[in-house]
Amino acid sequence: MKKRILGNSGLEVSAIGLGCMGLTFGYGPATGTQDAIKLIRAAADRGVTFFDTAEAYGEANETLVGNALAPVRDQVVIATKFGFKDGDHRTGLDSSPERIRLVAEQSLKRLQTDRIDLFYQHRVDPDVPIEDVAGAVKDLIQEGKVKHFGLSEAGVEMIRRAHAVQPLTALQSEYSMFTREPEIEILPTLEELGIGFVPFSPLGRGWLTGKIDDSTTFKEGDIRNTLPRFTDEARHANHHLVELIGEIAKRKHATPAQIALAWLLAQKPWIVPIPGTTRLHRLEENLGGVNGELTSDDLREISDLLAKVPVQGARYNEQMQKMVNR
Repeated sequence: MKKRILGNSGLEVSAIGLGCMGLTFGYGPATGTQDAIKLIRAAADRGVTFFDTAEAYGEANETLVGNALAPVRDQVVIATKFGFKDGDHRTGLDSSPERIRLVAEQSLKRLQTDRIDLFYQHRVDPDVPIEDVAGAVKDLIQEGKVKHFGLSEAGVEMIRRAHAVQPLTALQSEYSMFTREPEIEILPTLEELGIGFVPFSPLGRGWLTGKIDDSTTFKEGDIRNTLPRFTDEARHANHHLVELIGEIAKRKHATPAQIALAWLLAQKPWIVPIPGTTRLHRLEENLGGVNGELTSDDLREISDLLAKVPVQGARYNEQMQKMVNR
């Protein structure tokens, strides 16, 4: 597995990480505990050293990540997040310093570790100055309970203000061929400040795998049932884009998912995507994206393609969008 360093932080991780959210949250019924642990350990066995969880994904998520990685704890980097009242995304935001410290202590126990390698604010809390958030994490870093600080779905102003108090190691936000908004302001800012970028949903919540079409149905509890980009109309409009990406993949003897990940890795050397999956064969397919080599001609072709076939549908519903890019 190839390695990358997140910005100027010195934090080295595998070039592709594993997003663990979907094992218990967001995509229908939770994966069985033993199956989830088996998948995480399979990722570690294949060279993945970067694992992403969060308090908001439920106590079970951090607990299974901790159980799975306990035997290799010193060889991996574990990222988790704070920022919601009582750890529940439905109850609103809470990034008060007291809450941050409580979440850190609870996460340390569930993860069976003495330090959190990367501690993100899950969403910017408009009721708590970002300087106070950064200061609280700085205190935890000085105590050795946290190693690195990150933000998720934050805008440029908040990135700069937080970074001035406690240097940020990474920003985690959605980025893929399907969602390119970070290219406008976020990526230039991160490059200027020496901050790494961790794209979540790098496969467009499964769309860029080529396995979703007009007839696909999602299980009860699957977040995609509520997203404008996954309405029947939007899926029909976006299907042509996936077909064209699939044609490029065939020429490169790769899958659409591998091309999508290779494209992300080609954007900047400090970008580390964290695709999630519940299946071993999908894990192995995703990791194959590290070896996908896209030439300058390939990248130009993809750029032209994305410009000609714009994605239809917003990525979030109105309520979710309010918590993004503050």
